[in-house]
Amino acid sequence: MDSFSSPSSGSSSSPPSADAVMDQLKNQMAQHFAQEFMETVQGKCFEKCVPKPGEKLSGSESSCISRCVERYIEATQLISRSLFNSR
Repeated sequence: MDSFSSPSSGSSSSPPSADAVMDQLKNQMAQHFAQEFMETVQGKCFEKCVPKPGEKLSGSESSCISRCVERYIEATQLISRSLFNSR
C-alpha cells in the first residue's frame, strides 16, 4: 500500500477523495519540513556554538544553541509570513 492508499474494507474500494489526498499531502509536507528544519538548525547551531565537542555542553554553548535556535525560528517565521501574506 502506498502512502496515498487507504486500507480496503471489502471487495470494492473507491479512490480517496481529493480532499483526503490533499490533507495527507499537507501532513507529509509538514512532517518533511519539520524534520528538515530540525536537521538544519541542529547542524548550523551545533557547528556555530560547539567548536570543540566534549562530553557535555558548557553553559555558554548551551546558551548559544538556544539563542541560535530562537533566531532561526524567528527568521523562518518572518520569511513564511512575507511569502504567504504577500498574495
